[in-house]
Amino acid sequence: MRYDELEAAILRLVIAAGEDDLRAFGLDTVTRLTRDDLLDTAVDDEMTEDAWAALTSARENVRTADATKLRALLVRIDEGILADGDLDQGLLTAFTALEHWTTYLEENARGEIYELAIRAVEEVDFQVSADLDDVLATPEMAAEYARIERLLTAGLRPPSREGT
Repeated sequence: MRYDELEAAILRLVIAAGEDDLRAFGLDTVTRLTRDDLLDTAVDDEMTEDAWAALTSARENVRTADATKLRALLVRIDEGILADGDLDQGLLTAFTALEHWTTYLEENARGEIYELAIRAVEEVDFQVSADLDDVLATPEMAAEYARIERLLTAGLRPPSREGT
């Protein structure tokens, strides 16, 4: 699958997904994109102490905080960025994921969930350098697409008949 085909497939999944699946996928993805190991290379002087505190709070509360709370934390983070256009990749990924999730909560815009999915694919691509002509050739990229597909179609599958 070429990269543009992957983007189109993800868009189709987002469009077809039910609201519960969008929310479950969004929560899972924003949590993954703000995890500790992605911030390992960030250095303290990229943001103010208050921005770091706001990022920590956003990461710890992302699953329960409402849009207003997250937006206030994002403003503090944004105002406290000291890096001049060269923000650490992990910080940029976390900030962007939080922005997409917060905007989704504010506007219920499916496009924000699509963007979260693309950020997740890009994060895996950053780790494994996938081939753009066969983006799912690596096990990591194939697994990420399978995760996206599984979460966005959970409500479309018939219930399991195990044990009957």
